[in-house]
Amino acid sequence: MLAARTLPRLAATSGRISSRQLSSSFVSRLLTRTASHIPTATRAFSVSARFLKAGSSDVSLSQKLAEELKYENEAKEDAEPEFLRMFNAQGIWEMRDVPGDNEVVLTRQFGDENIRIVFSIADLQNQDPSEFEQDLEEEERGEDEQPSQSEILRTVVSITKSTVPGALEIDMTCQNDQFLVENITFYKDAKLGSDNSVEADWKRRGLYIGPEFNTLDVSLQEGFEKFLDERDISEGLAYFLPHYAHHKEQREYAQWLDNVNKFVDA
Repeated sequence: MLAARTLPRLAATSGRISSRQLSSSFVSRLLTRTASHIPTATRAFSVSARFLKAGSSDVSLSQKLAEELKYENEAKEDAEPEFLRMFNAQGIWEMRDVPGDNEVVLTRQFGDENIRIVFSIADLQNQDPSEFEQDLEEEERGEDEQPSQSEILRTVVSITKSTVPGALEIDMTCQNDQFLVENITFYKDAKLGSDNSVEADWKRRGLYIGPEFNTLDVSLQEGFEKFLDERDISEGLAYFLPHYAHHKEQREYAQWLDNVNKFVDA
């Protein structure tokens, strides 16, 4: 009797298992067959993108770069500018101007002093006159004329002596063909004035940089101005530096256009 009851149960269980296996096998084959008919869009996109040489906008960008470069080359002067020729003819300052660099360095000897002037074309800027000065200029010119912009170039003068330690650093701006002194700092360690490392910069931040120049007694200000003028840090140099900064900036811009254009075309 027990065997008779067990046999139908086994048959029913076997039937359920066979049905599940059949269903699973059927679904698996159906998914495989369906997947084989689905287009592999992602794979096709990755393959096609890999073999693209350039983007659709490259040609247009290259043309614009070439046009701008042509304009710059046509506008530049072939001969040496007059202001640069006169500066070189004086033979007072030696210039270090590395193509591709922002900074320009002028050096000279004055007795036992080593004088170094550093300026950057990145610091060349135009600044609108103050409201007070603008109002005065508008009254003098009349309402129809537009106020001119005042060009400013930051410069740093470093003076060291071969006979004594230390360095004098003078922060100035060139404006309207004049040097405007902001402050004068003295470093006991001469290297601290010319060291561009992070450590040296951190040390300089903790030092007393001197008073604001315009707060000094007028006679003391005049004494420093004569001190600088005697070393040819005067109106002539204040005229030259912004002009040369513009000259260099134009050359660097043209070279940048050429470099970028060649890269886009490659």
